[in-house]
Amino acid sequence: MDRRTFLQASASASLATAAGSLTGAFDDSARADQAKPDSDGARRIGPNDRIRVAVMGVRGRGSALLTGFADQADVDVRYVADVDQGVLNSRSDGVDKRTGRRVERIKDFRRALDDNQIDALVIGTPDHWHAIPTILACQAGKDVYVEKPDGHNLVEGRRMVAAADKHQRVVQLGTQARSRPAIHEALQFVRTGQLGKVRFAKAWESARQGSIGHPADSEPPAGVDYDFWLGAAPKRPFNPRRFHGDWRWFFDYGTGDLGDDDVHRLDMARWGLETALAKEGRQLPAVPRAVSAHGGKYFYDDAQQWPDTLMVTYDYEGGYVLTYEMRLWSPYRLHDETEGAAVLGEGGYVIFGNGGWRAYDERGKLSKSGSGGNVDGPHIRNFLDCMRSRQKPAADLATVGHPSSLLCHLGNAACRAGRTLRFDPVAGNFVNDKDASQYLTRPEYRKPWVLPEV
Repeated sequence: MDRRTFLQASASASLATAAGSLTGAFDDSARADQAKPDSDGARRIGPNDRIRVAVMGVRGRGSALLTGFADQADVDVRYVADVDQGVLNSRSDGVDKRTGRRVERIKDFRRALDDNQIDALVIGTPDHWHAIPTILACQAGKDVYVEKPDGHNLVEGRRMVAAADKHQRVVQLGTQARSRPAIHEALQFVRTGQLGKVRFAKAWESARQGSIGHPADSEPPAGVDYDFWLGAAPKRPFNPRRFHGDWRWFFDYGTGDLGDDDVHRLDMARWGLETALAKEGRQLPAVPRAVSAHGGKYFYDDAQQWPDTLMVTYDYEGGYVLTYEMRLWSPYRLHDETEGAAVLGEGGYVIFGNGGWRAYDERGKLSKSGSGGNVDGPHIRNFLDCMRSRQKPAADLATVGHPSSLLCHLGNAACRAGRTLRFDPVAGNFVNDKDASQYLTRPEYRKPWVLPEV
């Protein structure tokens, strides 16, 4: 999609959203009920049909997604699912007031998958709850919007891609930069060729995040189904730092800051490098041939398991390098961005930030810039439009979401293994290194939450 078409689509989406907020309650026309099913039982959504969704995991990012989907003029949020009854009630009450219609509150998302009228599952859960619901939703004929990264580990991501392909589902990953007009504008500048020969890109996180301490184990809060929340992860005593918000810092549930937040930055760096090489008539390989990482828990004395200091290097066949730098204790910015990405060439470089982009010439002089931060609306709108057209979304899981998430999984594995690793994309493991390959999956999936076969 070129920038003009993208901006026109975004403007139309904004008008549609505004119209939806004015109408209040949803219009339950019979037209949606009469939509004919596809061969796999999924509803075939017509241009005038309302899209019916279920949203699971509605605390952090999930809360923003719940609001974002509820605000779309052609969306009917039918189910809200969460294992924390307090969160479930408060978020559902908010949607009820916003839309003028009561949503069904459920703990088990599978109830929504059993409903033939549901068109899509929206997943805003912790990382360890991305893969299984995505695969089950694809098998049930539902499209999926799932937060980043694609899964808790590389094997889960590959299984998710296989399920989406087999069942011909639209699956959008929550890397919203793919739908940001400002980033498209920056890439258009890259296509002018003013950067000259490009062989290097980088991504970074340089924000001070603080210690999570060493709290003692305790009882789960009232109204929380902790066993359900654990899912496939090992059974462990409840700890407040292994739960809401801070789960991302533990091997059992998260992917560290590399996968939790900086998948955005790696995605932009990879995208920028691909764009620059395409201008030269070159192509960035789908996966790096080698990955090395150095870092660990060097700064904070706390319960966090993932590194607070990390450097990762991705070496690509053909002579291209992508790097990632993490300093979670840093009180100052890199390139004036707490977190960002850059593409560097002989004639200059481009910085991709949360608030926009900047281009510099070979002397370091600012030559062009643009603004525009992260927003969910256009990314949600793109997903919904692709549900109707059955085209690939902006952050299609197979072609965009998994390749960028894979960089996070490979970097984490290289850090835990403590050596340079060579990845075999066909076999899906590291070459002649069974010890390192163990970090590409979960040692064991706790029943009944076994990763579905595809």
